[in-house]
Order: sequence, then structure tokens, then C-alpha cells
Amino acid sequence: MARITASVYTSHVPAIGAALDLGKSDEPYWQPVFKGYEFSKQWMKDNQPDVIFLVYNDHATAFSLDMIPTFAIGTAAEFAIADEGWGPRPVPKVIGHPALASHIAQSVIQQDFDLTIVNKMDVDHGLTVPLSLMCGVKDPVKDAWPCPVIPFAVNVVQYPVPSGQRCFNLGKAIAKAVESFDEDLNVHIWGTGGMSHQLQGPRAGLINKEFDNAFLDQLIANPADAAAIPHIDYVREAGSEGIELVMWLIARGAMKDIANHTVSARARHRFYHVPASNTAVGHLILENT
Repeated sequence: MARITASVYTSHVPAIGAALDLGKSDEPYWQPVFKGYEFSKQWMKDNQPDVIFLVYNDHATAFSLDMIPTFAIGTAAEFAIADEGWGPRPVPKVIGHPALASHIAQSVIQQDFDLTIVNKMDVDHGLTVPLSLMCGVKDPVKDAWPCPVIPFAVNVVQYPVPSGQRCFNLGKAIAKAVESFDEDLNVHIWGTGGMSHQLQGPRAGLINKEFDNAFLDQLIANPADAAAIPHIDYVREAGSEGIELVMWLIARGAMKDIANHTVSARARHRFYHVPASNTAVGHLILENT
């Protein structure tokens, strides 16, 4: 059967992608950010999965305000890189895994979660920046990402957005779906977005280190408490865009220790840095023991 062996959590700041694409990663401002992912790139080579299930949010590229699915799973064979207004990022196209994606959709919907099935969509920086951070810079013509990726888009842009508890429970359903797939696959699940930041209004530029690090503590050792955080706390403490952290709870809910009602996932790497652009960058790797 397929199995989830690890989860990865990371911010997906668009300026990070621009820094990589423009060759600025060695500049003093960006060096501390990319240093935090040096371990991760080697870990990725040493623990390469067969498939990545990548949870992210679309930034009005595949979906506009005319149609906003709460949860959308990409079931296509490949996904083009989105043009977000200044041309697509110069990275390889994303190869999907239609068989596993379709199986997960079937299983999760039968577990009473409503998913939107997407057979064609472009993917933006929310998905490609995490891949670049974990896999390194890739040539769009000569290279490819190390494995197929299943995009899973969550609405954290337009209210109402799903609760942390709903996302946590969805992660459990995804894990059950993966484990019922009749093929021996090593799957990683990634939760992306966040951490604390606000892009508009009188609190623009807000960063809350204390909240961010407390969230990382809870995510590792007491994820049930993290899942119970109400929306208003994210907005009040982490800024209007801090709500993106609920996507991390999908990945955490899919870990084996949750299914076994224990907290035994092993933290292999933890990193936190401010600022990157006008946001806090958080990163965590957990392995199933």
C-alpha cells in the first residue's frame, strides 16, 4: 500500500521565488533565508518521495473571485506554471499523478469531505516556491522536479475559509485515502503558506514571532490544540494572511501519530526567520516514526 512517511511545512513567499529566479540568493538580505533550507535540500535528496501531495493556496490565477472552491484537488497529468502578471516563473512544469489523485478524491469524498476535482489548472508561486526551496533551482528546459506532485488548493483568500479543525480532520481523511491505494508508494505531504503577515490596512507589515513559534511548538507536540485555534486568533495575532496556517494543519493531520492517537512524529528540522519581504518565514520537517 502507499504510505505517508513525512510532512514538510514552509512559507511560500513570492519574493523568495523572485530572489532565486534573479540570482539574488547570495545577497546579504537573502542569505539567512536560504541557509535555513540547506539541510532540507539534502534531506530531500536522501529521502526522495515517489509523490508529493502539496497543500497550498491559489493567488487568483487558477481561480478568480468568480469561483472559489474551498478544497480543490488537481487530477491532471501535468500542470503549467502560471503567469502571475510578470510571466511564468522559469521553473519546470509540474507532473501530476492522476491515479493517486483520483483515488484520493474518491476516498475523501466518500468520507464526507467535499472536494472540487480540477482536471486542468496552472499552478502559481504558492506551489512552485516550496518546490524550489526544497529541491533547489531547476532549469525549466533541462531539468524536472524530482517526483510527481498532486496540487491541493485551499481557499484562504476569500471568507468564509475552512476552520483549522476542518483542515486537521481532512488531513486524517487524506492519510486514510493514501493508505488504501493499492500501490507501493512513498508519499510526502506538504503544508505551505504563512506564517504571520498582513499585506494591507493599518497593520500592514505585522509579524508576530511569539505566535509563530508557539504555533510551531504546538504543531510538533500538541497538534490537537493547534487545530482548535479559532479564526479570530489567527487574524488578531498573526495578521489577515496568517490564516494560511490552517493549511499546515492538513499536513499535520495526515501524519501517522495522529491516526494512532499518540504524538510521536519526529522533528528533523525547524527554521524560523524574519523578515523575507514583509513576512515571517517558518519551516519544519516531520517524519513518521
